[in-house]
Amino acid sequence: MYRPYGNSVPNAGNVSVDAAIRELVQDFCTAFNTGNYDQCARIFVPDGFFMPPGRESVQGHQPIERVLQKMGDLGYADMRQESVRIDASVDMAAEIGAYSLCLHQSDGTTIVDRGKYLNCWRRLGVWRLVASSWSSSLPRILPREPLRSDPEPPFITEINSKKSA
Repeated sequence: MYRPYGNSVPNAGNVSVDAAIRELVQDFCTAFNTGNYDQCARIFVPDGFFMPPGRESVQGHQPIERVLQKMGDLGYADMRQESVRIDASVDMAAEIGAYSLCLHQSDGTTIVDRGKYLNCWRRLGVWRLVASSWSSSLPRILPREPLRSDPEPPFITEINSKKSA
């Protein structure tokens, strides 16, 4: 069945879509920052994709939870996300946003990453993430250890470091 793209004229119905998605984004950040990685994963559909920079994507609640847990164990914290634009139709939405994320290292330095993200949402009674992809706007440096056994490091840049340099 043919379904046309969303209409270019804004309507009041999208205001509630914007508000719902912005609230879920903040719920994701709060859950991550408090170590509730299972809550983060439940914001995704059961077969959703999480695509962090510099590594393979993972699919499904448990793999997403494991990657987020590993990020937390490595010192990733203080996640902030801000929706810049949300375009929605009946049951799908695309969200463009900006993020920042800190990596607290054992030597007392802090690596701060900032960049952009793209989220794909689907309304299944409530809005759920189908896919989340993000990339750094900063040059790449090597972290102390990878999130998984991947050879590629995540995209991050050091801001509050090299105190001894």
